[in-house]
Amino acid sequence: MIKEFKEFIARGNVLEMAVGIIIGAAFKAIVDSLVADIITPILNVFLNGVNFKEWVLKVGPITFGVGNFINNVLSFLVIAFVLFLIIKAFNKARKPKPVAATTKICPHCKSEIALEATRCPYCTSELDK
Repeated sequence: MIKEFKEFIARGNVLEMAVGIIIGAAFKAIVDSLVADIITPILNVFLNGVNFKEWVLKVGPITFGVGNFINNVLSFLVIAFVLFLIIKAFNKARKPKPVAATTKICPHCKSEIALEATRCPYCTSELDK
């Protein structure tokens, strides 16, 4: 059983998953800090220091933490938006490599032909090299 466990752990997928989880945890700390230390203070300027945690709804002996729920929803939305902006910036910075052309257009009949063609297979015109 130990041999099977070693083979399971040594698989590429398990190692990649472990690295992804560790990097994800580190990235979470960065995003949490960005939201808590930069974004939230800016939002507090517009919300005039409103503390949603104090908002409760009491129905008989039951107390609903409505404000805490609102806080968590707002935190989720802010974190999701910040992640969206980070991923969008990352994708924009990572420009796709241009794909080399494999075809060209025949100047006579405007058909798409192979790049190496010396004669058009559609109109049989000779092509310049």
